[in-house]
Amino acid sequence: MKEFVILPGEEGRRLDKFAQNILANAGAGFVYKMLRKKNIVLNDSKATGKELLKAGDNVKFYLSDDTFASFSAPGPKVDDLSALMPPIVYEDDDVLIVNKPSGMLSQKSSASDISLNEICLSYVRRDGLSSDAGFTPSVCNRLDRNTSGLVTFAKTYAAARYLSEGFRDHTFKKYYRCIAKGNVKDAHLEGRIVKDEASNKVRLTDDGSGDIIITNIRNIKYDGRVSLVEVELITGKTHQIRAHLASVGNPIIGDPKYGDPVINKEYKNRYGITSQMLVCCRLVIPDDFDIAKIAGKTFKIPPGDDFSKVM
Repeated sequence: MKEFVILPGEEGRRLDKFAQNILANAGAGFVYKMLRKKNIVLNDSKATGKELLKAGDNVKFYLSDDTFASFSAPGPKVDDLSALMPPIVYEDDDVLIVNKPSGMLSQKSSASDISLNEICLSYVRRDGLSSDAGFTPSVCNRLDRNTSGLVTFAKTYAAARYLSEGFRDHTFKKYYRCIAKGNVKDAHLEGRIVKDEASNKVRLTDDGSGDIIITNIRNIKYDGRVSLVEVELITGKTHQIRAHLASVGNPIIGDPKYGDPVINKEYKNRYGITSQMLVCCRLVIPDDFDIAKIAGKTFKIPPGDDFSKVM
């Protein structure tokens, strides 16, 4: 018999999902069969699996050691990648916020990739900072590989749930800085985009198809050639800022997909700019956010040295 006590960070999780995470190598059918046969019980009582777990709940698996070992996952092997950890902006028992550098994936796209997710996971496991049974800490918002800035990482299930909801429902305010071609006009931009998976690019449409995108842009400074721009991301779609600015004639400097090749080459030769000048530099958490330690907080980072060189 194996026994698990539900931690505060796992409150609100369904029993069946918790059991499926513990028995990661078994199918859902096996889990429900064990629930029906009372081989998996909640607080020593028969359960359907739909129950929402509370801190202090007790979940027992009445399985032989061999059966449990064959169906449970020992946890993905993560080498010690903590030496690659980018600057930590904020950390508590639930949440880690880091400044992802340009060139680093937020999450891996192939098995051989080393991403920010694996680096943060190695960091919290090395220091024993996460102990939620059946939960794997994870990145909760993504940035493009060559976009730098603030990324959140959930150490607990509760943090993962609340952070994911905040980004999905757009209750978190996300602000970016970028340097774009021309004298950018302050604007509230709306449109629709569709993604071409083959080219990994998006395009704006005018036929009503695709996902709605909404972007607010504000010109901070114009030097006669390019503008320093603040962008508020209202929706959060792939390549949204890059495609939206390019669509109004103000592509981001250094952007290889949506940029102007002529000005990109000029700024590469003059300043060494080799990727899009786009940084997620401010994250605002609402006052009523359920993870109390970061409720009402604003996290900020400077855009970086490349911005200082250009503007």
